[in-house]
Amino acid sequence: MEPLVAKIIYGVGYWIANFAIRARHIKVRQQIRVRSNQTTGLDTSLFFTVGIGGFLVPLLYMFTRLLSFADYLIPLWIGVIGVVILAAGDWLFWKSHKDLGANWSPILEIREGHTLITAGIYARIRHPMYASLWLLVLAQAMILPNYVAGFSGLVPFAILYFQRVGKEERMMLQEFGSEYEQYRTRTGRLLPKFR
Repeated sequence: MEPLVAKIIYGVGYWIANFAIRARHIKVRQQIRVRSNQTTGLDTSLFFTVGIGGFLVPLLYMFTRLLSFADYLIPLWIGVIGVVILAAGDWLFWKSHKDLGANWSPILEIREGHTLITAGIYARIRHPMYASLWLLVLAQAMILPNYVAGFSGLVPFAILYFQRVGKEERMMLQEFGSEYEQYRTRTGRLLPKFR
C-alpha cells in the first residue's frame, strides 16, 4: 500500500471515530451531573499516553518527515486487511456509543440517571467500546507503514485496557449489584460468549 494512501485512509478512519462519532456524545456527557468519580491520576496519565500514541504520533508521521527513519513497506494484503479492521472498528465504536447513549463516559464515573445498558451490542458484549479500540489500534499498526507511528497506539492502549477494565467492572458491580453480576455471566468481555 502506498504510504500517502495509507495516511489518508488512516486519517479518515481516525476522524470518523474521534470527531464524527464521539463529538456529539461529549456534548451530551457534559450536561449530566457526576454522581461518583473513581478516576485516579494513573488513569488520567494512561488516557493521555493513549492520546499521544493514537493521535499525536500518527499526526507527526502523516504531516512531517520526523519519523521517516522508521518507514518500511507493508504488503498490499496487510494494508487491505487493516482497512477492513479499521472499518469494523469504526462501526463497533459508533454502535457502542449509540447503544450506550448518555451513559457513556471516557473516565471511570457514574452520572445522574446512569442505567445498566444490556440491549443492542451490549446484549452480547460488556465492553464493545474497548473491543472497537483494540481493532482501531490494530488497524493503525497494519495501515501505517512506520514502526513508530504504526505501533504507537498499541502498547499504551494495552496498558490502559489491562489496568482499567477490572476497575470498571468493580465500579459497575458496586453500582448495579446482582443485576450486573447476572449480566456478566451471560456476556463476554470483548467477544460474545458462545454457549
